[in-house]
Amino acid sequence: MTTTESEILVTLPSLGEGVEAATITRWLKAVGDPVELDEALLEVATDKVDTEIPAPAAGILVQITEPEDAVVVVGAVVARLAIAAPAREAPDVPARPLPVPDPTPAPAAVDGANRTSECPPPITQAVTDPRADRVEKLPRIRRTIAHRMVESLQTAAQLTTVVEADLASVAIRRAQMQQQFLDRTGARLSYLPFVVVAAVDALAEHPIINATINTDCSEVTYHGSVHLGVAVDSSKGLMVPVIRDAQKQDVVEIGAAIASAAAAVRGGSIRPDELSGGTFTITNTGSRGALFDTPIINQPQSAILGVGAATERLVPDRDSHGALLIRTRPMVYLSLTYDHRLIDGADAARYLTSVRTRLESWAS
Repeated sequence: MTTTESEILVTLPSLGEGVEAATITRWLKAVGDPVELDEALLEVATDKVDTEIPAPAAGILVQITEPEDAVVVVGAVVARLAIAAPAREAPDVPARPLPVPDPTPAPAAVDGANRTSECPPPITQAVTDPRADRVEKLPRIRRTIAHRMVESLQTAAQLTTVVEADLASVAIRRAQMQQQFLDRTGARLSYLPFVVVAAVDALAEHPIINATINTDCSEVTYHGSVHLGVAVDSSKGLMVPVIRDAQKQDVVEIGAAIASAAAAVRGGSIRPDELSGGTFTITNTGSRGALFDTPIINQPQSAILGVGAATERLVPDRDSHGALLIRTRPMVYLSLTYDHRLIDGADAARYLTSVRTRLESWAS
């Protein structure tokens, strides 16, 4: 049995709802390279995410029809693969002739005495000054983030309010749930899922925080569900996967969903439709030790909650008789950035107080 070759067209697949085109950022294979089924063939970028496009079959990459930096629509042909197929007969292939050696003799070696006058000067390796400036092309995802952040600041009148919450009650419940969460997810349970649940629950009492104002400030949409964006840091840049209907999930479910979304972002498997449709966002700025910051709203949302690092601090308190006590407590700063066109400072303070109350009265 012999083989012959047939071709298969590689097209840009659907990248999620509302995504009609993408930019080819990098070809991972060159013409002539063998590829396996589902092996990453190229990288593309949309306005939401960078993602890899797998090979639809095993074969040889014989043609690249769209170069890097080309913008292609979904369904467009970007390459051709040659794949092996069985055939009954194969034509005789003449043997390739052996190369004929060049009859011209090689030049004689130059002895040490004449080398200086007859040989060119030695090639010296360039030395890079470590203090010299280095110019690199900004990755597409970083450019997208830059444009969106500036657009957000130019669109909304943004203000940040900060409160401090005591996590002592949460710490007790967290210790009780640690093994259950580890068995289910293989990861340790942090404070973040508790803060997320408290923040999401409080939105039911403060619907203006989970709302969207239209472009001419004439209408506001109060969202019935909480589609929660969770900011995830990755080697490619910040991405915000969305957890749908977060108001229906408990601490363990939220923790597992956050871990799964973060793994998808960092592993490059997150899809563009998993990064859209959020109504409210939480960013865990404390994951790298920051106490708090002033996050920027993820448009067209109206608010974003920043969660700082939980730190043990000495906190004044009173006993049942009113005597002063100094206790060590796990404390966290919660910072809410909001669109002042829709939300007033009093609204933000009431919402943060509601979140804090939930955390400080967490039942064990």
